[in-house]
Amino acid sequence: MAREASIENVAEQDLLALAAKALGSFGVKPDDANAAARILVMADMFGIHTHGVGRVASYGERLRIGGIAVSPEIRTEKPAPALAKVDGANGLGPVVGMHALQAAMAAARECGVGVAFASGSNHFGPISPYSYLAAQEGFASIIASNATTTIAPWGGSDARLGNNPMGFGIPHPGQDPILLDMAMSVVARAKIRRALELGQAIPDTWATDRAGRPTADPRAALDGFLLAIGGHKGYGLALMVDLFAGLLSGAAYLTHVKSWVDNPEAPQNLGHFFLLIDAKLLGSPTWLAQRIADFGAILHASPAADPAHPVIVPGEIEMRKFHQAEREGVPVEAKVMAELRALAG
Repeated sequence: MAREASIENVAEQDLLALAAKALGSFGVKPDDANAAARILVMADMFGIHTHGVGRVASYGERLRIGGIAVSPEIRTEKPAPALAKVDGANGLGPVVGMHALQAAMAAARECGVGVAFASGSNHFGPISPYSYLAAQEGFASIIASNATTTIAPWGGSDARLGNNPMGFGIPHPGQDPILLDMAMSVVARAKIRRALELGQAIPDTWATDRAGRPTADPRAALDGFLLAIGGHKGYGLALMVDLFAGLLSGAAYLTHVKSWVDNPEAPQNLGHFFLLIDAKLLGSPTWLAQRIADFGAILHASPAADPAHPVIVPGEIEMRKFHQAEREGVPVEAKVMAELRALAG
């Protein structure tokens, strides 16, 4: 029988301070701890709890044993006005991600378009917080990262590709942005781990066991492979993300990426890719707002096949949860809050 988790609602600023203090207990500098906490708290506000403040403890374990650098000297160079390369120096992924985001925004302000490649990084959380922050500054974005290998190549029988996430963001002046954040598998591996923790079965369309057979057993799925979205098309997308985020950035790629589960003491050398476009240069805020409003209205006007599930635009569910968290507090599992409080002292 599935076990229901006990939930606490925590004020956003209180959770930010607590998460930063917990990261600081491992020796992370205040600015870096605040940057990482911001991404993780936003993940919880969007409802992406598998990538939220519950990650602090696992990040901390790797910080403690040297798998992640406590005080990285992150460096940014500009090979061209619109292009930046960020050496993450094996720092916390969200910290490296924020450096890359800032570098891409700076280039886009100067050139209209900005691209940042990051290497020497680790798990950087979900993509939607970065897309949201970019949209708040008026930038459209395409952001991607590679990851530990969990997907077999199309026609293969062992894991050679990561579940490499990719996201898009479109600013909507005066309104919530349109956000799409997706991994290249049917679900993220973290959701399967979560089902195992709760004693829940999973749909047999999520993953296979070690022998490649579809399974509803989360433990068998974790020993096997994730299933890519759209079969060979998902394989192709995962491959292209790794070429941009891993190969072109100078980071590790494919099986060169170290597993943070199997080798927690080894640097992962993950890579990230940020492409930002200054939408303010394409037209006035009124022009863009009117076009996006019309775009959404056309989609929303489609009669729902199931009245209980009307047509939505990507990001609507996440933004609804985000604003609810702003009003009522961020929902966090009680056991995660206990971990954070213990770390923060």
